[in-house]
Amino acid sequence: MKIAFIGAHGVGKTTLCYDLASALKRKGANVDVVKEVARLSPLPINRKTSLEAQTWILTTQVAEEIRSSSGAPVVVCDRSVLDNYAYMVLACGRQRPIERFVDWWMKSYDLLFKVPLSGEAAADGIRDTDEFFIRSIDQLVDSLLAEKKIRYEALPPGQRDAWIDQVRERVLSDPGFARLF
Repeated sequence: MKIAFIGAHGVGKTTLCYDLASALKRKGANVDVVKEVARLSPLPINRKTSLEAQTWILTTQVAEEIRSSSGAPVVVCDRSVLDNYAYMVLACGRQRPIERFVDWWMKSYDLLFKVPLSGEAAADGIRDTDEFFIRSIDQLVDSLLAEKKIRYEALPPGQRDAWIDQVRERVLSDPGFARLF
């Protein structure tokens, strides 16, 4: 089972990933987390990115998902390839061959949770805190989800404390999760 939190950077996806992984481990699941790989990029990211950088990020994300899936029956991803593709599209325009791959890879996720924007992004020294940039990514993710008719569950704005409970209950009630035990 592969689960991904999707949305712009700085919205709380990483916290949700680790909270969910912890909750599932307490239920006896063997879980691995795929961290956001953009932080590892040897090339510029954010508004200074390039097609080469975004291709590295997207393909590294896929490689990490494959690695995690080979060792754990439950994988929780801090973003999906669609999110990474949104950054590529914003910086470089649509890349049809890559987009076809993204469309195909998106079918590998069992559950997607869209994390809404919630206030200003905290400066961490790596990710861009420009509000227009963050909102542009968020809107592009929403547009791609709608255009491609990708099923996802939107977490309600302003209810951060309830998110992990909502996600945990949804995952635990999923037939795919039940088949793991």
